[in-house]
Amino acid sequence: MVSTVTTTEPEKTSPVSSRPGYGQLLRTRGAWTFLLPGFAARQPFAMLTISIVLLVQHTTGSYGAAGATAAVTGVSMALFAPYSGRLADRYGQRAVLMPGVLVHTVSGLSLTALALAHAPLWALFLAAVPTGASVPQVGPMVRARWGVKLQGSPLMTTAAAFESVTDELTFVFGPLLATALCTTVTPAAGLVTEGALTLVGGLLFAAQKGTQPPVTGESGHARVQHASALRVPGVRVLVVTFLGIGSVFGGMQVSLAAFTESIGEPGLNGVLYGVFAAGNMLSGIVCGAIAWKTAPQRRLVVGYTALAIIASALWTAHSVLLLAGLGLLVGMCIAPALITGYTLVESLVPAGARTEAFTWLTGAVALGQAAAVTVAGQLEDRLWGGAGFLVPMAGTVLALATLLARRSRLVARQQNRTVARGVGHRVPVTVD
Repeated sequence: MVSTVTTTEPEKTSPVSSRPGYGQLLRTRGAWTFLLPGFAARQPFAMLTISIVLLVQHTTGSYGAAGATAAVTGVSMALFAPYSGRLADRYGQRAVLMPGVLVHTVSGLSLTALALAHAPLWALFLAAVPTGASVPQVGPMVRARWGVKLQGSPLMTTAAAFESVTDELTFVFGPLLATALCTTVTPAAGLVTEGALTLVGGLLFAAQKGTQPPVTGESGHARVQHASALRVPGVRVLVVTFLGIGSVFGGMQVSLAAFTESIGEPGLNGVLYGVFAAGNMLSGIVCGAIAWKTAPQRRLVVGYTALAIIASALWTAHSVLLLAGLGLLVGMCIAPALITGYTLVESLVPAGARTEAFTWLTGAVALGQAAAVTVAGQLEDRLWGGAGFLVPMAGTVLALATLLARRSRLVARQQNRTVARGVGHRVPVTVD
């Protein structure tokens, strides 16, 4: 049965060359109005986990307790992030962000106070739940705004790369800032700063109403059926893939902290993690500058295979230089996988569900990270120093096996797509 749904016509952009680049992307009209506040609003995200680990480890003396508290935060974020994305698609990003940043700031400060008061672990878990559930999903929201600006443009791959680079830039500065604050000022300074930056940056981003995607709620012109992005088979494959990436982030955060502590140089933790994030950022820059001719599905398989192989060698590193080198290589493998995964969402998911799809992927990274910090923390406490690096190996290998078995699901089947977009200029689109 064929029906007609009205969609919002994409904003006209300048002609795109055969090799779209960052300069052309950044000249997109209105882009800077959401890029700058968006960068400020997601900076705290890179500080949250490491700030919790360092604070709770200081007050309890256990990496297991620290990892478990951070894991509760990550699981809570992973479970609630997709609903936040769905609400943003339906009611608008501002309507979700305004209360979210307030709840996150208050709950994060509560977690800090409880940790300093040496509250029991169950009390830290209770405070960690709303802290994670209310993490502002600014990265997916920025990607959704790019989707509106660049709908159908070859600049979408460049935008995905640019966002990955932006994410990794936050993961260069975030852990360094959090580690410096926690080790030189006070163990609570990381979480306090994270809450303050979330509040200020989130409110500034929410104020940019002009560039947010049109809501997909009911209107007088059309009724749009809301289906979860998770119903798309390819999205489920990407979720598993991103779970493996999360295991790398979480496993390295705990294991690097334990390694630097064991050699009596805790300040090197932020430096080593910064090297890892720098590799991610640099490869993301290169990835976005290339005019790819290879299908994204194949790029994802090749890049993820390299990631699994190098991550499997982390546990063998017993020196700072070797660990820094392997961390750099692992980071260089992560960015292409992230960029390709986010790019595939553009072809797999209808526009009206993309914010939700992006939050499923972001939530998967958070869930993988949460599981990794828990397991890695236990391994570091119970086994030898560096045992936590087994977690990235296991996570990426298992995710790679799933990707290889289900890679055919990443091919978009255009005839079966359901368009769910806002109402604007009446451009008829046929859907099944």
